[in-house]
Amino acid sequence: MYYSIRHLTKFLYSNSVSESMMETRMHPRSDQNQRCLTFHLSVSPRCRVFSYRDHLANQVHHFDIPGQHGQLVIVAESLVEVQPAPQIPSFLAPDAWNELDAMIEQDDYWEMLLPSGFATATPALDSLAEELDVRRRDDPLMVLQQLNEQLYNHFEYVPKSTKADSPIDLALLTHAGVCQDFAHIMITLVRSKLRIPCRYVSGYLFHGNSDHDRSVNSATHAWVEALVPQLGWVGFDPTNWLVAGDRHIRTAIGRDYSDVPPTHGIFRGRANSELTVAVRVTPSRGTPLLDQEMPLPEDWSILVEKAQALPEQPPPPTRQQQMAQQQ
Repeated sequence: MYYSIRHLTKFLYSNSVSESMMETRMHPRSDQNQRCLTFHLSVSPRCRVFSYRDHLANQVHHFDIPGQHGQLVIVAESLVEVQPAPQIPSFLAPDAWNELDAMIEQDDYWEMLLPSGFATATPALDSLAEELDVRRRDDPLMVLQQLNEQLYNHFEYVPKSTKADSPIDLALLTHAGVCQDFAHIMITLVRSKLRIPCRYVSGYLFHGNSDHDRSVNSATHAWVEALVPQLGWVGFDPTNWLVAGDRHIRTAIGRDYSDVPPTHGIFRGRANSELTVAVRVTPSRGTPLLDQEMPLPEDWSILVEKAQALPEQPPPPTRQQQMAQQQ
């Protein structure tokens, strides 16, 4: 399956700022069952864009706009080929837990086993683990499949109910959140209660007419990947109760959201910042459809947040953190 992806990000400033520095993680990965065939990043005001790969092989683009500007627009366009994922069995061999422990001992998975900033156990999470009976039993795959379904049923998907920097306790308290929260809660449970390496996946989900996804089709998406004996890294999407397949397009992987936000940066100046994001994923026959204009209706403005205004103080202007995008 081929997908054409267009991801628009717009920062509008209340006053002109003198400099913006930004990193983006919008370049789809080429590994496992997917290949990124083309990618182009457009930035306005125009600037030179650099790139590098981080230690998890995520493609990172970064740039600096030193002049005065009142807005920053980023458009990422890509063409991706995604092959069908291998068939996942219903269960594994009886000694699968021992096989998993041997894999962990023989290789370096500690980064995806330890707590991280957004994936740290709390009393509220411990209570949920007890309620859902999250423990080592049956085999790793069966427990992960069941947990994927349990989180889907336990939490309601409510856009804008949390923020990009919200701790998991907010979603645990309200029983509602977005895909970022579903992913963080599942990662924390899998690492702390099951001792299975688990990582955060940032990307996109194609929504077909016959699909019944809860996540919105105009936003980025997030899910998790857990290490499973005999199968390797298997993707689970608790927001939509899915095993990740050929509709899931992977952009970046990390310990949690803080490792892989689509945009992250700072600007110099005293201004409020309004962020608008729009995503479109469409099937393609394998030829780029990147010259089409993407409209931006009001319902595509999925995340509009105000950065905190700096207190009045004498110059020089200070740097403010750019708001990252929630998933």
